[in-house]
Amino acid sequence: MLPASQHAPKLIDIALDAFGSDKAPEPEIRGAIQACRTLPVRVHLIGPDRELRDLLDEHLEDEDLPIVIHHASERIGMEEKAAHAVRTKRDSSMRVGLKLVREKKVAGFVTAGNTGAAMATAKMVLGALPGVDRPALTARMPTATGSPCVLLDVGANVDCKAYNLEQFAVMGEMFARSVLKVARPRVGLLSIGEEESKGNDLTREAFPLLKALPIHFIGNVEGRDIFNGSCDVIVCDGFVGNVALKTGEGIGRLFRDLLRESLTSTVTAQVGAMLSRKAFNDFRRRLDYNEYGGAPLLGVRGICIIGHGSSNEVAVCNSIRVALEFAKTGINASIEHELANRPVRAAADVAQPDAAIQ
Repeated sequence: MLPASQHAPKLIDIALDAFGSDKAPEPEIRGAIQACRTLPVRVHLIGPDRELRDLLDEHLEDEDLPIVIHHASERIGMEEKAAHAVRTKRDSSMRVGLKLVREKKVAGFVTAGNTGAAMATAKMVLGALPGVDRPALTARMPTATGSPCVLLDVGANVDCKAYNLEQFAVMGEMFARSVLKVARPRVGLLSIGEEESKGNDLTREAFPLLKALPIHFIGNVEGRDIFNGSCDVIVCDGFVGNVALKTGEGIGRLFRDLLRESLTSTVTAQVGAMLSRKAFNDFRRRLDYNEYGGAPLLGVRGICIIGHGSSNEVAVCNSIRVALEFAKTGINASIEHELANRPVRAAADVAQPDAAIQ
């Protein structure tokens, strides 16, 4: 019989920004504990050493979990300008955590902090993959078919050029194949009509670039296609994508509240109420962004998962799970290989490219 230690799964090291979310560090502490109880991970909490140790002692009591603390004296707030914060706060929890990724001491980094700062710090500390001018945030959107739709970019790049969307399409298609196991992902370009001539200057310029790629490009798609399951990957700039993401979350909360109100007012029988409650809980989980975890930042040399500022402990735990999934799939190496073997244009190939939004 094998010793007990040989039965235990190998732990994957994940760094967690303990001072990222709006209510930090409480959701991060609880999320880290939940993750270590349910996933094969060792969580590295990044933040003020003394404060984190005191909080862990309060929550764990005598429980022994694989949680490590790395001291970071500074925090980047949600209201801070990303470029300024990244330059001046050299001991921020974001920078310390991403350095651990760069030094290969952890497999990935998770933060629920300032999105712009996280993207800028990741690009500076980890560097972009060859062939990627701007990393893209990727969200998994629920659909009527039960299989998620990949939407990118959802907030990392407010302004984009057509060649950025071309790169997003390649990365999103690779994500759908590697992580979601879709054999031949259908890739669409988010616009205001299905016809090639519809849309703004950006979408009209991007359309022929995506059409020329060796991917299953199905053309323009509209907002409703995010949720109906007709597409596996939808590409857009970060401004449009973030509006779509937040609108979807708002609609999800509205449906959840209306359904709860309807069930409360119409279901009277005890058995019926129990069945309806089970169905409601399943419905709520399918729409709850906390269940999906954070958004992966594709296109950097390492795993960086960015969650909502309002993340609770469930969202933090699921973001750690997403980082674990990425570590197992090795998607960054796959994206780098795909970009190296596909004729995707870069900023150097286009006249007067704009600078990345920090």
